[in-house]
Amino acid sequence: MVTNEELFKQMADAVIDGDDENCVALAKQVVGQGIDPLEAIQNGFNRGMQTVGEKFATLEYYLPDVMQSANAVGAGMKVLQPYLLERGDVSSAGTVVLGTIKGDIHDLGKNIVGTMLEAAGFTVHDLGCDTPVRQFVDRAKEAKADIIAVSAMLTTTMLYMADLVALLEELGLREKYKLMVGGAPITADWAATIGADGYGETASEAVEVAKRLMQEKKGRDQ
Repeated sequence: MVTNEELFKQMADAVIDGDDENCVALAKQVVGQGIDPLEAIQNGFNRGMQTVGEKFATLEYYLPDVMQSANAVGAGMKVLQPYLLERGDVSSAGTVVLGTIKGDIHDLGKNIVGTMLEAAGFTVHDLGCDTPVRQFVDRAKEAKADIIAVSAMLTTTMLYMADLVALLEELGLREKYKLMVGGAPITADWAATIGADGYGETASEAVEVAKRLMQEKKGRDQ
């Protein structure tokens, strides 16, 4: 029987290789050996997706490679998800409402971020593309979200992010949710200008930003 660390490395390698069958087999091995599924996700699948995100950022991997790895993680997560639900750990890292803003139908980057957030232990409610500003707020209230994460790929649609901030302020909800933004035309300066709490340039960075925002939120709520 392999050690936990050896198994986690195999899981990470399977993700990097985009091997969905191996991800499923290794996830079943996690269950069979009685390993904490959240620990396996964080140290196995998430580690692999972090590497994939880094390779994508340096142009060593392209979108088809990333999506293949993301699909592999999804296949493995289907095996582990029931055991996370049993433990009640599925939302232990935080709850995120994620979507591409109104008028924008690009979703590849959003999908990658969503998969990596799930691999990091977040509960993700994906609203898809062309999401009206009000829908982000309504779903955040419904899901009792911690973070609203918004993506835009067009300079014409990124302006709606400012509308989301304005709506949250108008409803007296701005302090209730952490807001993170990302996408090709988005910059850290733009995020700061509209009053967002965080900005991720890459999928890996977005996960780290989400973790930081959760630490800030927990510290504030204590």
